[in-house]
Amino acid sequence: MRILSITAQRPDSTGSGVYLTELVRAFARNGHQQAAIAGVGSEDVPILPEGVPCYAVRYGTQALPYPILGMSDQMPYPSTRYRDMTPEMTAQFRKAFGDQIRQAVEDFRPDVIFCHHLYYLTALVRELCPRNRVYAVSHGTDLRQLHKNPWQRAYILEQIPKLDGVFALHEAQKQEIAQLFSIPPEQIRVIGTGYNRSVFYPFGERQDNRKDPCIRLLYAGKICEKKGVLSLLRAAGKLEPPEHWQLALAGSVGDPEEYARIRKTAETVPCAPVFLGMLSQQELAETMNQSDIFVLPSFFEGLPLVLVEAMACGMRVVCTDLPGIREWLDQEIPGHGVAFVTPPVMQNQDEPAPESLPAFEAALAEAIRRVRFAERPSHSLVERISWDGLAERILAIWQNSI
Repeated sequence: MRILSITAQRPDSTGSGVYLTELVRAFARNGHQQAAIAGVGSEDVPILPEGVPCYAVRYGTQALPYPILGMSDQMPYPSTRYRDMTPEMTAQFRKAFGDQIRQAVEDFRPDVIFCHHLYYLTALVRELCPRNRVYAVSHGTDLRQLHKNPWQRAYILEQIPKLDGVFALHEAQKQEIAQLFSIPPEQIRVIGTGYNRSVFYPFGERQDNRKDPCIRLLYAGKICEKKGVLSLLRAAGKLEPPEHWQLALAGSVGDPEEYARIRKTAETVPCAPVFLGMLSQQELAETMNQSDIFVLPSFFEGLPLVLVEAMACGMRVVCTDLPGIREWLDQEIPGHGVAFVTPPVMQNQDEPAPESLPAFEAALAEAIRRVRFAERPSHSLVERISWDGLAERILAIWQNSI
């Protein structure tokens, strides 16, 4: 099968970028021919498996003179917010990506086009490639943009239902897609996620076997308020005695002013949080293997791959109880042992009501205290959630629809 994967963003950063790249690798291991279209910076070198040509659309150039568009308002690299797009910028985007879409389809002649995000670029692909089979997967941030941002909404809502197939990460997201786009639920397939079994597995020494009594907490993700980082810092300040706790935060910086506020709050936390910066997958796996409890206090997520990676490394996990995550874990990793915390009251999709944060942070601290005594997740429960398994599920859907 000839597969053309498409994203408006970099294919080597953020959860959706990892999702695309790992699936490209898995499809390659299955012997399928591939190409990709991706949005990259003017000097970026897209990282894809050998033999997979990339039709790069370069931002920061005369043709597309602004930073990479980000599906989140804060990306781990300089980016442009969709809500700031002007008619001129939209026309530039449409021409730059449209030219590469036409060229890639003419050169590569794909059997199927696989788009990431149910958003503007996928709508454009559907319009420009009416004779091609076009499928797309939601990563959650696209739905959030549609709820928050009126930019091109009518066009997106018109084109997405014309896709040959839509994939969701979990059941709750499937229902949201069905309602938002007026697509019959039976036409949306839940496919889940995968993880890299060759990188994330138990190989470290944890608190159970160390001489020091310190319990090491880890967060990995964008260092920003919408990921619940400030709440995590305040929750960590409630853990006693402070000398028995350590907190490390791994991830990239979004907004510099917001990051400065986060660092200032961190200075008041007795356990002295450490900021590790952006880590490679191997570095993250090593850090997970040296840590005890993984905490994801986000206010919005699709299906966070990092939870599976943490469990694969034998970490106990605390997570905000966001739609779809608990149900997917219960189905795919029974006995996962994740401690879920009721999220604060939300306003505008991903912004917590300030008055609800103290209760959320107290519950977060209590969940951390409680989960330290829980059984560690068994690696055997997690290892079947692989990229190869995900690729096989997707390929079966495509092949059965021919």
